[in-house]
Amino acid sequence: MRSRKKIKFLTGLLIVFAGVVCSACGGGKSGSDKLEGSLQDMMASLYANADLVQDFRDTLDSYETVDLTDDLEISILGTDQITYTEGVVSMPMMSSMAYQCVLLRVDEADVESAKQALKDNADLDKWVCVSAETMLVESRGDVIFFIMCDKNTAEAMSSAFQKL
Repeated sequence: MRSRKKIKFLTGLLIVFAGVVCSACGGGKSGSDKLEGSLQDMMASLYANADLVQDFRDTLDSYETVDLTDDLEISILGTDQITYTEGVVSMPMMSSMAYQCVLLRVDEADVESAKQALKDNADLDKWVCVSAETMLVESRGDVIFFIMCDKNTAEAMSSAFQKL
């Protein structure tokens, strides 16, 4: 009888210990998924680390990364209904290529609704005479990555974003 109580007690301790370990692991994952630093620095890191084709990389000196302002919201995001605390957009100043890359920092509780608003309102045909081939909307922690361009560039930039 005594050994049964010991087994039950030890089993209970093991379950509690396993729960503590699992919750600690889960807490560490979400903490490491949160991106720190300015969005301007993150955008620079994306370009530095993305596996971009040389022709695209050669045009980067004509790209500018600017803070997203109220004046730009509708033309860049397709909507002014997304609440964000920080936003930057990178795009060529003069180009015949359809391209924009956006990073938004939003309240973590609003990430999924903001991503859906981008998907619902993005216009791949907003450029004169050209269209973006694809759109990607992803997130890490409270940062949303939103890009419209050709598929290969979008995938290279997305990969760099996931490695931040």
